[in-house]
Amino acid sequence: MSVFSFSSGFLHPLGGLDHLLAMFAVGLLAAQLGGRALWLVPVAFVVMMIGGAALGSAAIDLPGVEFAIALSIVVIALPVALALNMPAVLAILLVGVCAVFHGHAHGAELPDDAGMTAYMAGFMVATGLIHVGGIGLALLMKGAPTRAGAAVVGATGFLFLVA
Repeated sequence: MSVFSFSSGFLHPLGGLDHLLAMFAVGLLAAQLGGRALWLVPVAFVVMMIGGAALGSAAIDLPGVEFAIALSIVVIALPVALALNMPAVLAILLVGVCAVFHGHAHGAELPDDAGMTAYMAGFMVATGLIHVGGIGLALLMKGAPTRAGAAVVGATGFLFLVA
């Protein structure tokens, strides 16, 4: 595994506020739902992100990727901000669809000299760590502070949509 490839993949989700906020919101949502959703929601995101990365690296066009990434911030943060107790299966479906677009962006931006496996491993690890950060913060804050944080995340996503 090339360290450069891994580090490139690891740094990709950290380099864009849109990716960072959406992945953080996944952690907030998982923590709000609790139970098995605490791990199923983030795992669903990572699995579907891999599929999206395969599409992106194969240069298979997916229309509206940047718009979908910005929208994903809003649609993942909104249920947390509004304290909606959505079924875990709906949350898994929601984050899975969003993850395809995030993965596509990661795959489409694969550096020419990066190994795909190492690059994917890097962005999977970074994504998991961002999810864990969202989960940890939500579990520490609980209730209204988590909802307020999600509202800020969602509002920032809305700014990406209109900018």
